[in-house]
Amino acid sequence: MKQELTIQLMDTHAGGDVSRIVTGGIDTLPGDSVRAQMKYLRDHADGLRKLLLEEPYGIPEMSVDLLVPPSDPQAAAGYIIMEVMGYPIYSGSNTICTATAVLEAGIVPKKEGKQNFILESPAGLVRIDALVENGVVEAITCEGLPSYIDTYRATIEVPSLGTVTYSVAYSGGFYALVDAEALGFDLILNEERKLADAAYAIVEAIRAERVFFHYTLGDVGPLPFLHFMGPVHQVADGHYHSRSATYVHPGVICRSTTGTGTSARLALMNHEGLIRPGNKLETVSLRGTSFVGDFSAAEQVGDYQVVKNNITGKGYVIAHSDIVVNCEDSLVQCDGLRHILSSRSCD
Repeated sequence: MKQELTIQLMDTHAGGDVSRIVTGGIDTLPGDSVRAQMKYLRDHADGLRKLLLEEPYGIPEMSVDLLVPPSDPQAAAGYIIMEVMGYPIYSGSNTICTATAVLEAGIVPKKEGKQNFILESPAGLVRIDALVENGVVEAITCEGLPSYIDTYRATIEVPSLGTVTYSVAYSGGFYALVDAEALGFDLILNEERKLADAAYAIVEAIRAERVFFHYTLGDVGPLPFLHFMGPVHQVADGHYHSRSATYVHPGVICRSTTGTGTSARLALMNHEGLIRPGNKLETVSLRGTSFVGDFSAAEQVGDYQVVKNNITGKGYVIAHSDIVVNCEDSLVQCDGLRHILSSRSCD
């Protein structure tokens, strides 16, 4: 009999976006940093991402985070982010979920009250501040990547939509930012399919016309994200609120507003002079979940006003499971996967 092959998972969500944390079953990947391990996984073992985000094991709306050894001794763990669009170097919701899982798995022992530790993402070290009350992880605050506006109020012709005005921010990935009301949306749940269709058309049009380059990273791939912006309301001194929806190409409206989407909004509000350091923006999703972005500072880096920020949300553990991988199953594709599995029983 063949030995059963399993991958150990802790399923979590933050703001409604499910992150599958891979805690076991995968061999150590080559690479002297988490970024290098991510590149190996992307280029030589993309089968893991496909396996866990496609039928019969998953759906494209999920994300996957593979726990890996950190290269920096300051970090408690490393993690590689996988989504339908590929391998983003950073994600706020995935970081919140990974930090929650690291605490719940005992990789970092939980302590009552506030505690902090460091994770290593493909983008580098990330400081985590956790709040634990009665043994429950009530909140995770993580650093957002420095964010900036690349393009402000450009226009493009989009089939079926006409002329669309958009800005582009970088916040861990490039985001097209569009006014939801200008496109006739109220950002309510029953608009989800229409939002996805509109976003798909806009992103395809922008991709056909333009490419974007980060000022230090260079080419980070085609435009992957779009963020629908609702009106901004001031709910308290220095505290703002906005309905929002984030789209991941191709075809996915996130359940949450996403951490990087919130960081992108902070960069735009700073660019327009609508927010200042010390202020907060709460973005609220179609499902009523929210993340809070804290605008901590801004600095000039070359031609760009770069916003430093933190994102706060709550992660929930929703399942512990072992995925049984049977390479003889016609629905299971083991290409690009066999060589990183902890057992070679599928060979």
